[in-house]
Amino acid sequence: MQEPIRIISTKKLLSNQKQYLLNAGFSVIESDFIKTEDLPFSIPMLHDSLLFTSQNAVHSVLKHVDLTTLQHKNVFCVGIKTKALLEANGFTVLACTGYAAELADYITKHCPQTSFTFFNGNLRRDTLPEALHQAGILFNEVTVYATVLTPHPIKTKAAGILFFSPSGVESYLKENTITDEMCFCIGTTTAEALENSTQNTIIANQPTIENTIIQCLNYFKSVPS
Repeated sequence: MQEPIRIISTKKLLSNQKQYLLNAGFSVIESDFIKTEDLPFSIPMLHDSLLFTSQNAVHSVLKHVDLTTLQHKNVFCVGIKTKALLEANGFTVLACTGYAAELADYITKHCPQTSFTFFNGNLRRDTLPEALHQAGILFNEVTVYATVLTPHPIKTKAAGILFFSPSGVESYLKENTITDEMCFCIGTTTAEALENSTQNTIIANQPTIENTIIQCLNYFKSVPS
């Protein structure tokens, strides 16, 4: 009997997400290579609109004592799930894109006179703040959560690896190497973090966990057994 295709997920999946792989006959090894922690924060200056690039930042902000004031501000965000979480909690999202670079492009073209408060994590990428700075757009940053690397070895060989953030890549590579595994990445910045380790990367069509899994399923369906 042929061995099932083994997949490593660098974060623990929701049961319905994992089921996609199990239904296709794959075996799955799940392990969290990063964890996030909400941080206490204050907002020294609140600008016209709010910026979010992750659900983690939203979850932290939802605990803020002056949430009602924040809910009256317009929001720009990255990620359809981030948008859904914001709208489910009383925020009005004016613009949502798949990537930070796309959001930066939208803001600089359509909202150059708007000022922003950017809620982010300790390991946030430079893409958005650098673009705003270069465009002369007024903004400030508030760090509301921390991403902590939790590296550990995976001793079981797999055919594919699912990666969901550059931090997850960094953590995985601290204790593991990539040889001939195919790496499925949630977005371009995650794939870029793998450039020095492998060229075997496939990027999701949409930056979601589900689409990353779909790319994995489609790839192995097309590979001769």
